[in-house]
Amino acid sequence: MRMRRVLAGLPRLTRSLMPGPKRPRPARIGTHGGTFHCDEALACFLLRLLPSYQDAEIIRTRDAQLLSECDVVVDVGGEYDPQKHRYDHHQRSFGESMHSLKPDKPWQTKLSSAGLVYTHFGSEILANQLGLKEEDPVVRVLYDKLYENFVEEIDAIDNGISQWEGEPRYAMTTNVSSRVAYLNPRWNDKDQDTEPGFQKAMELVGNEFLDRLDYYYRAWIPARTLVEKAIQQRFEVDPSGEILVLAQGGCPWKEHLFNLEQELGVKKPLKFVLYTDLGGQWRVQCVPAGLHTFQNRLSLLAEWCGLRDEELSQASGIPGCVFVHSSGFIGGNHTKEGALEMARKTLARQVEPGTCSS
Repeated sequence: MRMRRVLAGLPRLTRSLMPGPKRPRPARIGTHGGTFHCDEALACFLLRLLPSYQDAEIIRTRDAQLLSECDVVVDVGGEYDPQKHRYDHHQRSFGESMHSLKPDKPWQTKLSSAGLVYTHFGSEILANQLGLKEEDPVVRVLYDKLYENFVEEIDAIDNGISQWEGEPRYAMTTNVSSRVAYLNPRWNDKDQDTEPGFQKAMELVGNEFLDRLDYYYRAWIPARTLVEKAIQQRFEVDPSGEILVLAQGGCPWKEHLFNLEQELGVKKPLKFVLYTDLGGQWRVQCVPAGLHTFQNRLSLLAEWCGLRDEELSQASGIPGCVFVHSSGFIGGNHTKEGALEMARKTLARQVEPGTCSS
């Protein structure tokens, strides 16, 4: 009797241990690894608001095989094909804007990966979030409003498009005033007591002030020291004195370079800054014409723009080339010597200041 009871229990135990039906793997969103930017971060976030990708795994890589296995790829891969869900904007042939893809929209800013995802999926995302139909007038109005007042800025910055001509009246680096303003009671809140919001505002702006102070002390000042030493040693890099080599990559150099040129009486403005990236490769970056502009003092040669790897090495006659950005503001080489030669060849041509296409 006892054995029959044991045997009677076995089928249930066996069934519980048997594998069930194979579950489909979660969707995969691919984007590049390494240094990340606002546009692909927003693109991935927006995609995860869609039912198809709400549980998606983010694959951050430049491995072509891994990217090919992703359901959707943003900001990498050199391909824009919405039918295949490929949304890169770095290829030389890319020039799409909201207006070119949706002619009834006025915005002609070149799209980043964020703008591409928003253009194709923004209405669906907003409708899902609001519980409305995509064709609802409210969705249409908010779609335009969010692009013009949020996404377009990200597109423009990622693509190196200046906000205006000339120098701004002041630097916008925190937007903390706007965030503090949002801590006030909403106009239609029943409770209009401002005291709780004020306490939050003090904590917000106070902590940010202390964080900024800590940053200036621990990072800004050491960066200035590094740039100053590089300026003093510039003639050891190249007889022109127009090429700077930073001893450490990742150093924020632009503000310091402009200030130190004036303070040290540098007569011939610097044109290029060389440094290593996270992977140990060398970058050659053009010095901009000013702190708040994407115009360069001297851009890399136009015929190199948008080229990569062996094609670029052959076009330039410089071994080890990795890339030159389509706008000509930055390039890469596997070696310091190669990056330096890219700067020297451009200096020899002395193209007028401007963009790569000028």
